[in-house]
Amino acid sequence: MNATSDDKYLVPALQRGLELLGQFNRMTPTLTGADLARSMALPRASVFRILHTLERSGYVERVGDSNNYKLGIGVLRLGFEFLASMELNEYGRPVIEQLRDLSGYSAHLVVRDGREVVFVVKAAGHSALFHSIQVGARLPAHATVLGRLLLSDLDMADLKKLYPETSLPKYTDKTPVSLTQLKALIDTDRANGFGLSQGGFETGISTIAAPVFNDQHQVVAAISITVPAQTIAPEQAQTLVSHVQSAAAQLTQRISHLQKTSTT
Repeated sequence: MNATSDDKYLVPALQRGLELLGQFNRMTPTLTGADLARSMALPRASVFRILHTLERSGYVERVGDSNNYKLGIGVLRLGFEFLASMELNEYGRPVIEQLRDLSGYSAHLVVRDGREVVFVVKAAGHSALFHSIQVGARLPAHATVLGRLLLSDLDMADLKKLYPETSLPKYTDKTPVSLTQLKALIDTDRANGFGLSQGGFETGISTIAAPVFNDQHQVVAAISITVPAQTIAPEQAQTLVSHVQSAAAQLTQRISHLQKTSTT
């Protein structure tokens, strides 16, 4: 294994600590030292020292009197500090709130983290149905219209690297289960300039989303509204799509500082 010129600056203990924190996720919110030793291929004594250090700093904590650990408030604090410092958060919040007021529905700003969509800004609508969707919530990118928009800069080779498996996880009958199906949906949404999912990920919920671009015309986020209905009437959908696209264009202009050009 060839070492890079920057390897001499690595701090192995810090790297292992960060890798340990990454073992906790939605599917495995609690882990024992033995679990972590197995998954990280490290001696239990080493894992115990890392856990002890992280526990003293508040980044992990024990679950009751058991041998299980979970992420601590320190990680949550860092996460919210990061979100609060994001330029997208600063510029996106008033745009999202305006979209919520205009449409009457919950509005969100999301970004992509690998294979997941992450909610970074939320403006709750009138319906209590969506109040449970909190900042920091994650959804599978391939199974959601939000994710398709956020994946739209990737070509097939990039998608294969991100999804090396032969079959994608299926959540509903509308979930693409192959890269060919996923790429076709991505290309359609990219060409339309928006995405509309009616009961595509969760029954009884429709989502309308549009991409946000940076100054290099790369997709950096998506703006969406959630409608508590399995389907949306065509006339209503047209109006809501216009609202969402306008909000996405407004945020694009704010973060990219692009000058609008007019045709002559």
